[in-house]
Amino acid sequence: MTASTPLRAATRGSALALWQTRHVAELLGRAIEEVVVSTVGDRHTDVPIHSMGGKGVFVKEVQAAVLDGRADFAVHSGKDLPAVTPDELVVAAIPTRADARDALVGAAWDSLAPGARIATGSVRRRAQMAWHRPDLNFSELRGNIQTRLEKAAGFDAIVMAAAAIERLDIDAGVVDVLDPSLMVPQVAQGALMIECRADDAETLAALAVIDHAPTRRVVDAERAFLAELGGDCDLPAGAHAVLLDDEVLGEIELVGMLSSLDGRVLIRERRRGSDPDALGRGVARFLLDDSGGTDLLADIR
Repeated sequence: MTASTPLRAATRGSALALWQTRHVAELLGRAIEEVVVSTVGDRHTDVPIHSMGGKGVFVKEVQAAVLDGRADFAVHSGKDLPAVTPDELVVAAIPTRADARDALVGAAWDSLAPGARIATGSVRRRAQMAWHRPDLNFSELRGNIQTRLEKAAGFDAIVMAAAAIERLDIDAGVVDVLDPSLMVPQVAQGALMIECRADDAETLAALAVIDHAPTRRVVDAERAFLAELGGDCDLPAGAHAVLLDDEVLGEIELVGMLSSLDGRVLIRERRRGSDPDALGRGVARFLLDDSGGTDLLADIR
């Protein structure tokens, strides 16, 4: 493979997924052949994500294209990638992260009227908003970014990833980006995760040049948290890590959250550490062992 040889990238076919893949091509500075794949999550937009089993509904078929040789690598939204993935694949690169936060579209959080109707397909978002505001009413919302925005007029507000609005340069009207103290983001939200075959040395080397070490450290801490919980992306759980000092080797602060599906019970823990894996797993174990998280998960599963 030479630098002029197009790499084949497996991707979902949504506007956001294609933007992400083309962004990776720009970062690499080389031609990319897009291998568009339809996933279970894409095909069943009328079914809530959590009722589909959650694990990898937006990534399994994309990963399969890499595993069977149709593509050299896959581009995933970090928030969609389960913490436990096939041994034959490796995360070759995590470029610089975009905004990790969630955004309320259609109204500001502080202006929501009593009993306001909020649409979201995420149990994590729904549970946290219900914990803060038990009066809110929730509706399911699925589909690509444009579909969700088109449905927004039927509700007081919808909830989306701030990064999606930014990346697609969408004029969504009123957008209130929610601080992690109010809404703990999904693990790896705002990050792109690029997988390739573990034995593909050439592709690994080509992708390594766009890996951003500071982003990898905080994403690794968040994913370690999720792995310790069991690896589901559809749990009412979130984690958000930030670097406190030196961008590569410094201390990390991580907040982790786990709740009941209805948001009546919500537990959080904030810790600091320099080892991403130990930090993430330590926060998760505290929530599970010392804060009642094990019982919460048993009720959810």
